[in-house]
Amino acid sequence: MEASLKRKVSNGLLYLILIVLAVFFILPIVFVAFTALKSNADLNAHSFHSFPREFMWGNFADAWERIKKYMGNSLLISVVKVPLGILVNALAAFALTRLRFKWSTGMFVFILIGMMVPMQATLVPLNMMLNAVGLNNTYPGIMFIYLGFGIPFGILVLRGFMLAIPRELDEAAVIDGCGELGKFFRIIVPIAMPAIATLFILDFLATWNEFLLAQIFITKESMQPVTAGLLTFQGQHSTDYTLLNAGVLLSIIPVMFVYVFFQKYLISGMVGAVKG
Repeated sequence: MEASLKRKVSNGLLYLILIVLAVFFILPIVFVAFTALKSNADLNAHSFHSFPREFMWGNFADAWERIKKYMGNSLLISVVKVPLGILVNALAAFALTRLRFKWSTGMFVFILIGMMVPMQATLVPLNMMLNAVGLNNTYPGIMFIYLGFGIPFGILVLRGFMLAIPRELDEAAVIDGCGELGKFFRIIVPIAMPAIATLFILDFLATWNEFLLAQIFITKESMQPVTAGLLTFQGQHSTDYTLLNAGVLLSIIPVMFVYVFFQKYLISGMVGAVKG
């Protein structure tokens, strides 16, 4: 009886903490929505967290007209870069876990060192390199940089998951006549789909929200992603906060769609990576 009471109390405290954390993370989104639905006069007269006196749904239409081209640019970069990055990471993780060669562990550690290099320390060399090969202010150039920065984490996630896949499946695939690529596409990739889906969510989110590199290496206004496009709501002397917040809400729709579509794989993918 006493143990049951302690369990109920501990569960109640856990749920209370989770509710408080949920409210803590949801409130900023609620305040952004309140601001997006206000007129400028309403926002200036009342605090940002007050309920709108009148719902200005037209703010979303006006914000969409100003950021739709930037969202298209971000979508182009993300749709090309994320699947390509996952393919490169998966092939590298496959080689590190299934192919027997010397120094595979050392190579993995060397790749992980890339996660320790500060991004800011690479800006000047990257700018010189892109100028030398004529890829500055191009989508292939920025995608190449995103791929490089994403490889260490991607290999870390996929390698951990692939290590947990039994090698007996490799032997069975060889008996059935599969080569290395056959094992990769027919055996490893389907089994590792939870980890791949997890990496897709995290990589898409990171690519969509990236700001610094895009600001430096994409200076043409017509090619900039949505993170830079949101700056158009800020003028020299003032900022249109109502349209800015409406634009922020519109810009997170693709990320929310990707998360909802792949969320069932998220936990299992990360658990498999940690176990590995």
